[in-house]
Amino acid sequence: MRQILFAGAIGLFLTLVGTPLLIKLLARKGYGQFIRDDGPRSHGSKKGTPTMGGIAFILATIIAYVLAKVITGEDMRFSGVLVLFLMTGMGIVGFLDDYIKIVKQRSLGLRAKAKMAGQLIVGIAFAVLSLQFADARGNTPASTKLSFVEDFGWSIGPVLFVVWALFMILAMSNGVNLTDGLDGLATGASVMVFGAYTFIGLWQFQESCANAATLTNPSACFVVRDPLDLAVVASALMGSCFGFLWWNTSPAKIFMGDTGSLALGGALAGLAICSRTEFLMAVLGGLFVMITMSVVIQVGSFKMTGKRVFRMAPLQHHFELKGWSEVLVVVRFWIIQGMCVIVGLGLFYAGWAAKK
Repeated sequence: MRQILFAGAIGLFLTLVGTPLLIKLLARKGYGQFIRDDGPRSHGSKKGTPTMGGIAFILATIIAYVLAKVITGEDMRFSGVLVLFLMTGMGIVGFLDDYIKIVKQRSLGLRAKAKMAGQLIVGIAFAVLSLQFADARGNTPASTKLSFVEDFGWSIGPVLFVVWALFMILAMSNGVNLTDGLDGLATGASVMVFGAYTFIGLWQFQESCANAATLTNPSACFVVRDPLDLAVVASALMGSCFGFLWWNTSPAKIFMGDTGSLALGGALAGLAICSRTEFLMAVLGGLFVMITMSVVIQVGSFKMTGKRVFRMAPLQHHFELKGWSEVLVVVRFWIIQGMCVIVGLGLFYAGWAAKK
């Protein structure tokens, strides 16, 4: 429990203090946001705002995790390190994308094939490594079975698992990326989901099959390799994003950029895969799913009928064009995300209670 508290507090402190230093550095170098010409007109004032702010919470999360381990004298576990690897790897891909946008002064950074190649390399490495390094009970960080609140059904095999893991990683990283269109929207929504995974990891640790001898009902235990470590990572991410939100909320002094959005999406997918809650992520991260589907619907409708369903996609811009203020859209979307987290945690608890 102390690890979780230290990780969250350190992550929060580091981004609160470190983000303004990053803002000054990026502003001095002229690393400002490039704004799309076809976006809402109100976004024109955001041009030049420092971007690549994801660097702040990526570094803060890693440092918070390491310091929490050092302070409490606990060992780092492979599952936690693996999620941090996925987060950092996706963040590096996003950083390259952001850097090219700034240098070339265009709204598109890495070419689509290059960006996809980078995501695939990081995702495949994570998926393959997650099936290695079994603990004393024979549990690897990930499982080849699909999962909701725990594993279910038959094994899909390592090859299909890699494909499935890649789908989750790409879906979540691009989902967060699409959501990151308004000040603080993606950051605040991510804080809620990471908070949920802090609770899930702690609960799984307390009800772990590794502690079956001390549980009142061993049949209801969770088969997860390093649940407490996953909770520490989630807490570090929650604290780091919370501190970053201080500077990222409207009017934003800094944007996370693709550096941050791809990293957060990767971390969310990694936590879902390693905690055996893959399909539950669609509920916990309901806002990201909703916004992603708005783009799918918009593109599909236009290609099939030549008509648009929304005034603009992603969905948050549709409501801006309807006359909602940016802050109003963000707060209401945060409320939606909060309800998704409540429902997701309710389903998680109900799944555990049903086994008792």
